[in-house]
Amino acid sequence: MPTRLRRSVLACPGSNPRMMEKAAASAADEVFLDLEDACAPLEKPAARGKVVEALRTHDWQGKVRVVRINQVSSQFALDDIREIVTGAGDVLDCIMVPKVQNAGDIAFVDRALGSLEQTLGYELGSIGIEAQVEDALGLMSAEEIAFASKRIETITYGPADFSANMQLPSLTVANSYNYPGDIFHYVLFKLAVAARAAGIQVIDGPYLLIRDIEGFREAAGRAAALGYDGKWVLHPGQIEPANEVFTPSQEDFDKAVQILEAYRHATEVERRGAVMLGDEMIDEASRKMAMQFELRGRAAGLTPSPREEAAEAVAG
Repeated sequence: MPTRLRRSVLACPGSNPRMMEKAAASAADEVFLDLEDACAPLEKPAARGKVVEALRTHDWQGKVRVVRINQVSSQFALDDIREIVTGAGDVLDCIMVPKVQNAGDIAFVDRALGSLEQTLGYELGSIGIEAQVEDALGLMSAEEIAFASKRIETITYGPADFSANMQLPSLTVANSYNYPGDIFHYVLFKLAVAARAAGIQVIDGPYLLIRDIEGFREAAGRAAALGYDGKWVLHPGQIEPANEVFTPSQEDFDKAVQILEAYRHATEVERRGAVMLGDEMIDEASRKMAMQFELRGRAAGLTPSPREEAAEAVAG
């Protein structure tokens, strides 16, 4: 299973060729071209051809390329999959499935993709799935969804539809709830646990107040604190803060590298199971924590600081 960089996941209407062109040139790690909520019902059939053209025409600069189909119970979903994969399956990374409520929703998409891959001569399993949980039933089924297919690469939270489904007393997705704490903490953490148990990534949904960059940064920071890999962005102005929040700091990255080096020396040279690094005892659990920092940092393009600077940072 590929582990792709998804710090910033840019939503883009599949019916708007100009916006798709701009999305391809953006600094987002992933772009998903939307055939669902961002497309008016009468525009959905025509949007498929526009999405195929955009996928085949633009230089996506190494981005993760995804198409969000319509809900599997809709009249559009099967044709969405068939036309997108037939037209651009060789340049498509994943299909995003919205409003997933159970493992059967994922099985439907998995089998449709498998049939098309065989028909078109693609490697079986080459197109991944991103599962979006957006209501109470989906949250209750989060564990079975996460394990529903080997194709699944992410679980993604959909806060707007979830808020509507739960009848929350708010008209936007922002930090405006009169509640002592993060009202979405349980949801975010449950999805994170399900994703990590299945060995896949977990992505937070959008922050709708696109001009409130500090509010976006705070929301992204809460998701990052729970181990999330990234967050949706709805506007180019949200891309930079998302990439920053979900990238380890240089100081943390350097410390992780030092922990890994110190632990390797302790276990392989000195043959000890634990060792001191500064004032901190490190052991196998420390290695595991440091490993995920190093992997995230290297995926984001970080390199270790010169040894003297890194040592000073850790000591400080």
